[in-house]
Amino acid sequence: MMRGAHSIAVAVRAPDGAIQLQVRPLGKFYQGWWVRVPFLRGALLLADALGLGFESLTYSAQVQLPEEKIGRGSLWFSFGLSLVIGVGLFMLLPAGIGQWFERGLALSSTWSNVAEGMVRLALLIGYLAVIGRMPDISRVFAYHGAEHKTISAYEAGAALDPPSVGRFSRYHPRCGTSFLVTLVAITVLLFALLGPMSLGMRLATRILLLPIIIALGYEFLRWTGRHQNLRLARWLSLPGVWTQSLTTREPDEKMLEVAIAAFQAMRSAEAQPNQA
Repeated sequence: MMRGAHSIAVAVRAPDGAIQLQVRPLGKFYQGWWVRVPFLRGALLLADALGLGFESLTYSAQVQLPEEKIGRGSLWFSFGLSLVIGVGLFMLLPAGIGQWFERGLALSSTWSNVAEGMVRLALLIGYLAVIGRMPDISRVFAYHGAEHKTISAYEAGAALDPPSVGRFSRYHPRCGTSFLVTLVAITVLLFALLGPMSLGMRLATRILLLPIIIALGYEFLRWTGRHQNLRLARWLSLPGVWTQSLTTREPDEKMLEVAIAAFQAMRSAEAQPNQA
């Protein structure tokens, strides 16, 4: 999946080996004034990006399984359930463990929040490491690497063909993996300012402050991604880039072809007069 300023393109390798494309304009949501307001745009764009990703996965499933009717209701239920489980596993469970550190081990609220953040990071890293061993997910991660290589080749002005694109790194500073690592770091800093509180209040703050955490993370990733010419930005990007070793794999030539096809289709759509 490749998203531009006005268009989105999804390329899928069909069972017969052909590459099928779905290209469509982005909704008016991306043209609204809010996308230019720092700290407001983060949570809004993330929510919409999740929706775009879900729609792209649905299209991919339809291409791969054309004879099976995939109900959107069941897919949305699975998507919602995954979000609930994710919040519970990566936000609420570490908060509960942090509370135990504070009360059971008599840690200060500051150190219990640091411990909570370390637990959250360990869960994230462990989860990514485990699912990355699954053959299907490993293949998805290889396509993820192909996306990064394609974007890096374009940004470097290189030719967009598999041999050229394949020479670039599968790591990229503007990546969802980097975003997740950034969110974990922000939770440590932000929650440490809240001081001691009851378990119920601790869990509630982890939910209520999510939009603020996401907003801060989005602006951080946007700044570091746009200022890779600065040593500070490159240094701040390193933890997220290192973690991409878990969420990317080296793609083969056919995977690179799919990523390039999606990128070229998006660029062609962006060049249309009505997209200007």
